[in-house]
Amino acid sequence: MTSKRFRRTAPRRSLRIAVATVAALLGLAALATVAELQPSPAPGEPVQQTSTSDSTSDPQPVFLAAEENDSAASQVSTAGLGELRPEVHLTSAYGWMNDPQRPFFLNGRWHLYYLYNEDYPTGNGTEWFHVTSTDLVHWVDEGVAIHKYTRGDGDIQSGSAVIDVNNTAGFGAGAIIVVATQQLNGVQTQSLFYSTDGGYTFEQYAGNPVQYPPVAGEDFRDPKISWDAEHSRWLMLISEPHKVAFYTSTNLKQWSYLSGFVRNDLGIMECPELFRMAVDGDPSRTTWVLATGANGFNYGMNSGYAYWTGSWDGTNFHPDRAEPQWLDNGSDFYAAISWTDPRQTAEEQLRTRYAIGWTNNWDYARLLPAGEWGGNHLSLVREVHLRDIDGRLTLTSRPVDAIGALEGEQTRIDQYLIGQGETWSVPQPTSPAYRLRASIAQDPSNPAREVRLKLKTDGTHFATVGYDFATETAFIVRDHDAIASQLTEVYRHGRTIRVRPHDGIIDLDIVVDRTSIEMFVNGDEHALSAIVYGANDANGITAEAFDGRAVIRSMSVTRLAPAPPVRGS
Repeated sequence: MTSKRFRRTAPRRSLRIAVATVAALLGLAALATVAELQPSPAPGEPVQQTSTSDSTSDPQPVFLAAEENDSAASQVSTAGLGELRPEVHLTSAYGWMNDPQRPFFLNGRWHLYYLYNEDYPTGNGTEWFHVTSTDLVHWVDEGVAIHKYTRGDGDIQSGSAVIDVNNTAGFGAGAIIVVATQQLNGVQTQSLFYSTDGGYTFEQYAGNPVQYPPVAGEDFRDPKISWDAEHSRWLMLISEPHKVAFYTSTNLKQWSYLSGFVRNDLGIMECPELFRMAVDGDPSRTTWVLATGANGFNYGMNSGYAYWTGSWDGTNFHPDRAEPQWLDNGSDFYAAISWTDPRQTAEEQLRTRYAIGWTNNWDYARLLPAGEWGGNHLSLVREVHLRDIDGRLTLTSRPVDAIGALEGEQTRIDQYLIGQGETWSVPQPTSPAYRLRASIAQDPSNPAREVRLKLKTDGTHFATVGYDFATETAFIVRDHDAIASQLTEVYRHGRTIRVRPHDGIIDLDIVVDRTSIEMFVNGDEHALSAIVYGANDANGITAEAFDGRAVIRSMSVTRLAPAPPVRGS
């Protein structure tokens, strides 16, 4: 993901979504046609179909020019919204943040960078801000590591940081090498930066840029680099127009083209990555995964982290199936990156990866209410596995275990029966950030069709999460939250995921923070993440059953202690 001087807005396109997905959310019969995306009604209400006026607009990205920066003044007002800054998610002290960059582990600490603009909203450009952590939950600000507009060829955008263990680039064994996109006068190139102090400061390679675009002015960005031990070379994935391109190098400076993975149905595929994983933890059964940030309107999604399982022959990636899958089916998990822990054995690294994404969406990112921190944060770090679910290889995710260190007092109920049409207050949070776990089933004598939990409710505004037993879909809807009426159709539209109960039971694990919800279904099988705002910092919870009775077999609400980054002076 990159910018023209600052950042791009969402692609202007006809916003289309499969009615089957909407119908699943609304408890209606699935339809076989495709309709224009509509503002999402409350679950159970009918869908009114109208057309969009943007059906013929250019589907390519629209870039934000410098003179348009004052449009940030159109953000939703913060009045009546209470406190805003998240408590357990990573935020910048002020300014703007977006794409995380894949971290590395060195000298007992994780080193993560993210794109940052301290001059937002009046100034342009992004640079690499550096944070460190020992547990991937608590972070320390280390300051800007690579500054914008001081290194030639424009600002510093997404890329890769790697430890050059074997001194392939010639800057010393163990040097930290960054290859990142820069953009100047509309041309995107790749530049190399190197650090000999463990990634705290970087120098620019005198021979930059190290890679020019095949066609000047076309998209050419987000290099993702990894060491290909089998062939003793570096492998780079890069975003080109409707293609993930593969390049190789022996020294990180000169690159040769290998092949391209072409798709014409996902917009510009950004922040790509390729890795190998064991299926169900079995190191004798491995497969390759190609993943990328993508526009999923053709698949009932908006933007998100799309992936394919398949084979890699050293030159080409061959997917098992043409249709992509999504690590998170919510609206706000983008530009995600994944990595392994080098302290683990080779087999353990095949079993487990970690991932983090930008909790936002370019459709409305610059419109969100925000204080000095710009309204952006990163997701919780997740533990990722590859499982065979119902005959399909599926990436699964859940919060890292270290989040448990934030857990405090807990309120719990068991065997709670909710009658048809009844609304009950359930354990209420005592903190802005909390973890809600619920195990839900139907009452056998009068089974409910649907169960809804209203979160962040003040009686008027709320977000809804829940499960539809008839269509076997979990959902999250925020069309009645405190800011939905002021934002876009994409914001108001609900998100769903098909997931089967286990022995008639659905388990939800939901981390709620001041401005977001991350919901994990049936342990780690599926995830739905969304930006959500409650009025006046409202945080109430109610439960409802529809068309029958439901049993909350257990529900707990656990306080999460704040985990603000340690800020520099």
